Amino acid sequence: MASMDTDELPVVLPSTTTSGLSIALHPLPILNISEHLTRLRLQTRSKVPFVLGALLGTQNGRDVEIVNTFELAMEDDGITVDQGFLIARKEQYKQVFPSLEFIGWYTVAERPTSRHIALHEQFTPYSSTPLLLILQPSTVFAASADASGQSLPLKAYEPTTEIRDRKTRSVFIEAPYSVETGEAERIAVDYTAKGGSGGTSLESHLQTQRAAVKMLHDRILLLVKYVTEVIAGSAKKDHATLRALSALIASLPASENKEFREEFDTEYEDVQLTAYLATLTKSANLLNDLVDKHVVLTSSREDRPGMGGRRRGMMGRPTDFGFH
Repeated sequence: MASMDTDELPVVLPSTTTSGLSIALHPLPILNISEHLTRLRLQTRSKVPFVLGALLGTQNGRDVEIVNTFELAMEDDGITVDQGFLIARKEQYKQVFPSLEFIGWYTVAERPTSRHIALHEQFTPYSSTPLLLILQPSTVFAASADASGQSLPLKAYEPTTEIRDRKTRSVFIEAPYSVETGEAERIAVDYTAKGGSGGTSLESHLQTQRAAVKMLHDRILLLVKYVTEVIAGSAKKDHATLRALSALIASLPASENKEFREEFDTEYEDVQLTAYLATLTKSANLLNDLVDKHVVLTSSREDRPGMGGRRRGMMGRPTDFGFH
């Protein structure tokens, strides 16, 4: 399918119009959309293939959480969404994830156009205000220190209605989003980024902790650099940021409290003692297995005809052990 055509009138309201939605985007939809685009590029040998899919998640008032996605199919005309396929896949996901609802759809384009409006109208039976998530792979995002801080080639849009020349038309409002990840998702994304390489759970856990410590270290350096530039007068003073930083620093001396240190030392000693007991238990099991094998070997030799009496150890004692 060819790339989307632009309309005479823009279908996205200017940035002065803001959306009241609070969107939390999880890593799984990002990976699914990227994989969908990459696969279609290889299959169709097209740099910008037509990508279409559904968004699954939860919505509580103005708080929206995008958790998962699935691909959608088109009819032969290339304009109409295959409604039967959509309903079937939605019901299948509903059986596995009963808490997730259809909350919108995704595609790949530079910007929303009139064709996206036509597609949007086909999703309204399943959601009154279906969201639109657009992947913009050709967009180059320059590093900036704006409030949103979004560096992903993704944009979310909320549908609305505009009155122009006494006529109503459907348009989109760009909505801010934030990437939200849990511990399990961070481990899964890290595992996927490494190509599914093997490794122990301890190694994966340590690598995750190392990445978290490195991120903390980088952010501390960024805060130190910002404060240094503010003191030097080369950076603009942000009172909200400085107050938050002051509150963070004020909470640090709590770690030097005597009761905290005693409790920390007690827990640390308990952990070390538990590890020591686990090592002793493992050593005792190994010794017990060794004794069992020695007893079996000794008894088999004594049962053979022509063998002498029981062999004695170095101290003159019989070698059969009476404990296990």
